[in-house]
Amino acid sequence: MQFLMDVPAKTGLQFPTAFTAVYVVGFIAAVAIGSIAWYNSKRPAGWEDKERPAIIPEVKADESQES
Repeated sequence: MQFLMDVPAKTGLQFPTAFTAVYVVGFIAAVAIGSIAWYNSKRPAGWEDKERPAIIPEVKADESQES
């Protein structure tokens, strides 16, 4: 019984902050890259006449891939 009382309780963060930051930054990057790819893909039904947002760059396909 004395052994259990001698073990001090851990204080502080249990999960490394850097590890969490990598996941947060990765998620934000994935959402941003996915959004750019989605806006540059063919428009889904009902979105054909919508304007492209000004913050999304337009990516041009190579001419060899179009044929």
